[in-house]
Amino acid sequence: MGPNRLQLLLAGAAMFLLVSCGHSPQPPATVSASTAADKGQSDSASPVTGKTAFFEMYKTARTWSRDLLPLTLQSKPMPGTNIDSGNAVLWTATFASPSRRESRTFTYCAIAKPPEHYKGVSVGNSVPWGGPTADTMPFESSDVAVDSDAAFKTASADAAAWLKKHPGKEVSLALGNASQFREPVWLMLWGDRKSGYAVYVSAKTGAVVKK
Repeated sequence: MGPNRLQLLLAGAAMFLLVSCGHSPQPPATVSASTAADKGQSDSASPVTGKTAFFEMYKTARTWSRDLLPLTLQSKPMPGTNIDSGNAVLWTATFASPSRRESRTFTYCAIAKPPEHYKGVSVGNSVPWGGPTADTMPFESSDVAVDSDAAFKTASADAAAWLKKHPGKEVSLALGNASQFREPVWLMLWGDRKSGYAVYVSAKTGAVVKK
């Protein structure tokens, strides 16, 4: 079962706004690289939940704009790692600033694999932002009571029958809001947009809200 417009929105936002760790030629100036990165060695840190990564990026984003609004949070694939039970090594978050009329994407890496990836938060370039739309609505961080691991557990139960018939499908995680929802939702997508399975879980209550 395919995802609806929110999944397409999040995918499009990632393509347009994402500046990932892989695009950074050196550790970002806003965050110190880890000792392992300085030595050119891999860091073996574990994957983290979405809220853990989100608040690391939020703290950095607050130095860019005090009136920032969260727009999206997404897990990203990283070679040699897996998205496990709602945890991921690589996350991106996009924030908007009404006063600046700009949005900016931040990336959080839980491990260091130089020269492509450095542990911590990196900052993408700002782009013009025209304000909220029906498909792209900011959300309050206080409305995200349910973390990605709990949402994943709920979504996995909902998708159990499909997953049994389609074992080994990779999953992607995303958090966002749109006018069709009453609160921000987690999207768990197994497979691709055309033939995968999508489950939407309220980030406020933890209940499945739309498929």
